Amino acid sequence: MKKNIKPFSLFLLGLALLFFSCREEEFELVEGPREEVLQANSTVATLLQRTATNDGSHDNIIDMASCLSVQLPITVIVNGQEINVDSEDDFDTIEDIFDALEDDDDSLEIEFPITVILKDYTEVLIFDADQLEDLTEDCSGENEPDEDIECADIKYPITASIFNSSNEVLDVITFTNDSDLYRFLDGLEDDDIVNLDFPITVVLFDGTEVLAADLDALERILDDASDDCDEDDDNDYDDDDCDSCTTDQLSEVLVGCPDWRVDRLERDDQNLEELYESYLFGFSEDGTLEVFSSTGTLEGTWEAEGSANEITLSINIPDLNDFNASWRVHEIEQEGDAREIDLRIGEDRLEFESICTSDSSGDDSAGDTTDGNGTMDLNSYLTEGSWSVSTYLDNGLDETSDFSAYTFVFEENGVVTADNGSTITGAWAIQESGDKLVLDFGTALPLDEFNDDWDVFLASDTRIELNDTSGGDGMTDTLILTKQ
Repeated sequence: MKKNIKPFSLFLLGLALLFFSCREEEFELVEGPREEVLQANSTVATLLQRTATNDGSHDNIIDMASCLSVQLPITVIVNGQEINVDSEDDFDTIEDIFDALEDDDDSLEIEFPITVILKDYTEVLIFDADQLEDLTEDCSGENEPDEDIECADIKYPITASIFNSSNEVLDVITFTNDSDLYRFLDGLEDDDIVNLDFPITVVLFDGTEVLAADLDALERILDDASDDCDEDDDNDYDDDDCDSCTTDQLSEVLVGCPDWRVDRLERDDQNLEELYESYLFGFSEDGTLEVFSSTGTLEGTWEAEGSANEITLSINIPDLNDFNASWRVHEIEQEGDAREIDLRIGEDRLEFESICTSDSSGDDSAGDTTDGNGTMDLNSYLTEGSWSVSTYLDNGLDETSDFSAYTFVFEENGVVTADNGSTITGAWAIQESGDKLVLDFGTALPLDEFNDDWDVFLASDTRIELNDTSGGDGMTDTLILTKQ
């Protein structure tokens, strides 16, 4: 039986107007009529289908293919470790294993069979790596243009009224996800007449919600979004780790944490971090920058600008050209007291790391520090409370874990005790007006590593930094003590 369209359409129109009147202040509105006909193979239908296409890039760290995704759960072997991947949270685990060592050869093996989901939401059972490779060989390469629009999402539910001019059948369909909408548009025929209920909300890549009031507005919004962001089609996980980063956050971390060290520096395919392993970088709120090393103090400037994945950190240190550039902020990592800033320019990499304790801040709460020459009252710092080893680098080799169980107490009489369940006694002394700290634990292993006259690089009531440069090969040992 033929149904009456007019009352029903008026009812939908009334609901749309009511919805809009309630939400008007929360959205940007693109004005236009409430209903228009969506035709098969039209530009807006194509853009809408591309937006609803299955995005296969989020799991590229597993399948290295943006045109399909792997149905979870699956089991993979990552650098010899078996990982049960139950959700996207486990992609972080894979990335952490890959990033644990910089110079190793990373490998990931999938335990078959698995099910993959194609761009049109077809599910295919895969029994081996060759079958998966056959399926992915026609995919676009890493970061190459592909069909899906990842810079915009439709906010569901949306509703469509369908009228076929051949049999005059009216139907109303509500779409609640991308797969339903994609399949509907994929089966749309030339003689189908589809009226979408407007307004339709489009969520852009930065979280902005835009209301489209008609098909023309929807077409403009989706077309603009089709090339408006990095669609994260790299073959890693979450290569855009700064989606929510701000310049305020970056500045707060840089200024609030002391003594940034170079964890990684690659320029023009050269690894340079060993050249700067004893350097300490201090970022001030006024945009100035100081670099402390055994050869003295250098001064420079820094500036952060941009937003999200487009934030740049510009560094200018006249005497350190390896650092001077406008670096893109790839990631701001905060885990416990540890902070890491990952900066990139193309293939070049710069990573700073710092231990940012609760006493570390940009004000005086961390206590006075030396000016790089150890001229503060080192004696009063050391004899207050107990200390632990937060860093020990032996000629650049990180041996901190050998001393993680020890607690050190410096007595006024020149005795230092090291306690890891049993007590070892040594001697300490300050020389050259506080510029040197002499430690002597005799033959006790592994504390004999500390037997030396250390240059006092920085000192505060919460942190003592010591360096020793060999007169033979010029290698530098670094010992950092932090107040417990």
